[in-house]
Formats: sequence, structure tokens, C-alpha cells
Amino acid sequence: MAQKALGREFNALALADNKWVSLSDAGGVAFVCYLAAAAGDTYTLTQARDAAGTGAKALASITEYHTSTGDGTDAWTRRTQAAASTVVTAAAATQNAMVVEVEATSLDDGFGYVRLASTGAGAVTALTRDLAVQRAPENLPAMAV
Repeated sequence: MAQKALGREFNALALADNKWVSLSDAGGVAFVCYLAAAAGDTYTLTQARDAAGTGAKALASITEYHTSTGDGTDAWTRRTQAAASTVVTAAAATQNAMVVEVEATSLDDGFGYVRLASTGAGAVTALTRDLAVQRAPENLPAMAV
């Protein structure tokens, strides 16, 4: 039987808002966000040396992200901005889903953890991808320790 995608292509952390995610064995992470439709939100990207947040500082690497309605009725819309550590969403946005991707190579030397934090009611899921070591799902390391 063929190995499924979980453990081969990605690992997942469903409740990732403001949680440190290790990129030590991954090429990057896609943060999938669902925005609160009634209010705007700000998402802030931070990097750290370890899961305790040692040396935490802003990671100003977001130059593009994608949005959609989140219900499958429209295609993703590419959004661009000057390199920043934040993405600000508008109130009452009709495009309530957002994906922000972070490459492991964008972290400063000695840093191996990232987190995306919502200042509002937005939900964040993290999908690490391009796994260096492929494992059965039950043998994957915990993503937020």
C-alpha cells in the first residue's frame, strides 16, 4: 500500500495560532488562516531559536500571500506587499481564507522556529512541507512542543 501524504509530503498542526512550529526537518510551512468575517485582523510572523521562543524577533519575509472566500467558490487571489512581518486584513472582507508561506531558508542563522499569530479571532493551521525525513504519521514529531 502506498504511503499517504501525511508524513511523506507534509505534517499538520490544526491549532497553530501563536504556536512555535519547527522547520528543522522541513523546507517550509504554509499557514492556512480563516479570517473573522466581521472584523479585520493582523497576522504577525515571528522567528525564534527554539520552541521556548528564545531570541524571538519579527521575520520580515512576507512579500506575498493568497486569499479566497474559503468555501471553494473562487480561485485564490495573489496579494503582494513590501517585505514585512505582518499581514493586515480588511474588515468585512469577502475573501475570508488566506495562505501565507514561509521558506525555511528565510530564517536567520541559528533560528529554526516560526509562528504566525492572529490579533483577532482568526484561526491558523500550519502545514510543514518538503519533509527531510519521511515517516508514518504515528512516527512524526510533535510540531509545537
